[in-house]
Amino acid sequence: MALSISAVVLLAIIVFLLIKKSGLKAGHAIVCMLLGFYLASSTVAPTISELTSNIAGILGSIKF
Repeated sequence: MALSISAVVLLAIIVFLLIKKSGLKAGHAIVCMLLGFYLASSTVAPTISELTSNIAGILGSIKF
């Protein structure tokens, strides 16, 4: 659960920076957000969740 909250905060910061610095329009960000909501309720959602969990596990096991 902590990973989900951290990912949401990280993605929100990235979107905020893209809007401010890279010229991403607010309308584009809203469309991307709506796409995320629709993907979350689709049949692809478990696959995406498993993929992100696996990537987080791989990144978490890397020793710096």
